[in-house]
Amino acid sequence: MFEIFNNKRIIVTGHTGFKGSWLTAFLSTYKCKIYGLSKDIPTKPSHFKLLNFKNKVVNHKLDITDLKKLKKVFNKIQPDFVFHLAAQSLVKTSYENPETTFKSNCIGTLNILESLRNLKKKCTVVLVTSDKSYKNLEIKRGYKETDQLGGLDPYSASKACAEIIIQSYIQSFHKTNRIFIAVGRAGNVIGGGDWSKDRLIPDCFKSWSNKKDCIIRNPNSTRPWQHVVEVVYGYMVLAKQLSTNPRLHGEVFNFGPSYSKNYKVKEILSYFKFLWNRCTWKTKTMNTIQKESVLLKLNSTKAKEVLKWKTSLSLKETLVLTLDWYKNYYIKKKEIITFQQIKQYKNKLNKFK
Repeated sequence: MFEIFNNKRIIVTGHTGFKGSWLTAFLSTYKCKIYGLSKDIPTKPSHFKLLNFKNKVVNHKLDITDLKKLKKVFNKIQPDFVFHLAAQSLVKTSYENPETTFKSNCIGTLNILESLRNLKKKCTVVLVTSDKSYKNLEIKRGYKETDQLGGLDPYSASKACAEIIIQSYIQSFHKTNRIFIAVGRAGNVIGGGDWSKDRLIPDCFKSWSNKKDCIIRNPNSTRPWQHVVEVVYGYMVLAKQLSTNPRLHGEVFNFGPSYSKNYKVKEILSYFKFLWNRCTWKTKTMNTIQKESVLLKLNSTKAKEVLKWKTSLSLKETLVLTLDWYKNYYIKKKEIITFQQIKQYKNKLNKFK
């Protein structure tokens, strides 16, 4: 499926985070050399630490806002592929610490691009941003790659700024050379191993594992409910095709679910309760001036037509995989089934071919 990664040097920034650890796990099923760049282990428990990669990943403890150190690492590794996921990714945290958010998401991205300028070999680069890069108009049709960028909260604004920086570097320094760059935009993903602060699914399973009600802030909000493995698979498909098709250089791709219906938080919770009677919750109104998007939806037609990518898991399958992962962790003495679920997903993809 991804034999193109065999015997290649691959940098994954933010490899200790939720999406980064799932991407690293998926890549580690191939014969590639993975170099992970992260400044810390962002959560406790940590999905990355639980995976116990041992010799499969070379870890570099590094803050991407340190350009001097970052350049040194890039020059030493001379990567064939780069997946940039390192970021401050929480909206609430961006209000609490906007300076760190802008440094990480804007200056960090700039430093990745600057480090790429020194490479003496071909390199394929996927820079991950967010569905929140778009100016949120609460529209129902789904945002297209050509829609206006923007952001009211610091996190969204930092991601929109990062996108402007990326296109500036592509046009100014990487227009016709050996560095090929594309951007992946995805929304909130769910799946096992997410313990990020103030996130719906992790908060729910922490509460339910202790037989407590979960506190819900926005039961009528919709989100792009897709499993994390679908999104990291999309990033890998983009990298594979970008490496052999220079016409994709500079292009942006949305990776969103294929469901025809938008599902609200309360609908997702009701389905979890159908699967596991321990799932209970209470709604609590929060007094805050912080703005959070109510409706988020991406139009992924471009990825489907150009990359031949689309989500293959139904909403039911997505929720069952997520529930099974956390039940194995909390109820079955920390049994980690990430690699089993990746194998299951790859088998499903092979059936479609």
